[in-house]
Amino acid sequence: MFQNKIAVITGGAQGIGKCIAEEFKKNGAAVCIIDKQPNSYFTGDLAEKETLSHFAEKVIAEHGKVDYLIHNALPLMKGISECSYEEFNYALRVGVTAPFYLTKLFLPYFSPGAAIVNISSSRDRMSQPQTESYTASKGGIAALTHALAVTLGGKVRVNSISPGWIDTAYTEYAGADAFQHPAGRVGNPLDIANMVLYLCSEKAGFITGENICIDGGMTKQMIYHDDFGWTLNGEGM
Repeated sequence: MFQNKIAVITGGAQGIGKCIAEEFKKNGAAVCIIDKQPNSYFTGDLAEKETLSHFAEKVIAEHGKVDYLIHNALPLMKGISECSYEEFNYALRVGVTAPFYLTKLFLPYFSPGAAIVNISSSRDRMSQPQTESYTASKGGIAALTHALAVTLGGKVRVNSISPGWIDTAYTEYAGADAFQHPAGRVGNPLDIANMVLYLCSEKAGFITGENICIDGGMTKQMIYHDDFGWTLNGEGM
């Protein structure tokens, strides 16, 4: 399916990113990952401009092109009570600036039919308390998606995915954890990887600028206190 294609994946050494990398490899693509965690391709901090430049230089020197660029690296999550100015900016550098700058670096090298997939989060539209740095980053990359899709129209398709609760250990949950999802279960990395590969395929050739939320339906479920068994005790409010 992806023979002779080059897939570049940030945050590809663990979790969802690792699953995406494995699925691309299974389907014939050569995979280039960057992660702060040790890995076999490129270890480095996406928040640093020089790291991004060196990574892009390595990919182009070895392959000469990019077919698929997956921005998946995980930003820092801290809330307004604890997050410093430097930490908030660090989260944005990983979550928004790095995707922008890597796209810019690879722009002359995208193949015909190339695709970018940005991994956002269902937190781009809803929040828990004390998640500001992560939520701002994910909202930023969701907006960056449609901006890039318009700018790169006719050259590169750009879409984003907003995962909900994805258990990277593939734990199977029962009871309330599962049933609070209209789909009846918690998600796993393959739920995201399968959509990434679809969006990169020719089957998705008419999809660009789109955000697809994969959360088992949780963001569609309306919740009111004391309705259908939902209760709110007010603690911590």
